[in-house]
Amino acid sequence: DFKVRTIELDGKQIKLQIWDTAGQEKFRTITTAYYRGAMGVLLVYDVTDESSFNNISNWISSIEQNSSDTIVNKILVGNKADMDESTRVVPFTKGQALANEYGIKFFETSAKTNRNVEEAFVTIARDIKQRLPDNIKPMPTRIIINEQDKPTETHDEQKSACCG
Repeated sequence: DFKVRTIELDGKQIKLQIWDTAGQEKFRTITTAYYRGAMGVLLVYDVTDESSFNNISNWISSIEQNSSDTIVNKILVGNKADMDESTRVVPFTKGQALANEYGIKFFETSAKTNRNVEEAFVTIARDIKQRLPDNIKPMPTRIIINEQDKPTETHDEQKSACCG
């Protein structure tokens, strides 16, 4: 299942193809095929679920082993940042420390309130665009996330989306 989300970046409409693996272990073997051709990955964990945070390192290893690009932009995202502090088990500082360890950017978001969601998508799109040569149009690309997202469009069949 994938979603197509269109964002505006530097005055241009950019179409992102987003694969949602929901972080479930049962999808791990299937999703490795989707890494080929992926230019960016949002690694999303639930700030109220330590096991989802602890799985991030495994997802990063899997991405590095299975992607066809030598460089895949990655952003770590702690979701459900709107939840009451008493239910939080992964502090902001722990998320930031893991992002620093891998040399990637970090956001805390709330899909419920939309806090920092757009910023995370725009940031990964901008990072991908900045590493591509100006004279080369990007190939159809994928951005993979492992949590639910509220898309602007949903497609049940596989299609390529252009990011540029």
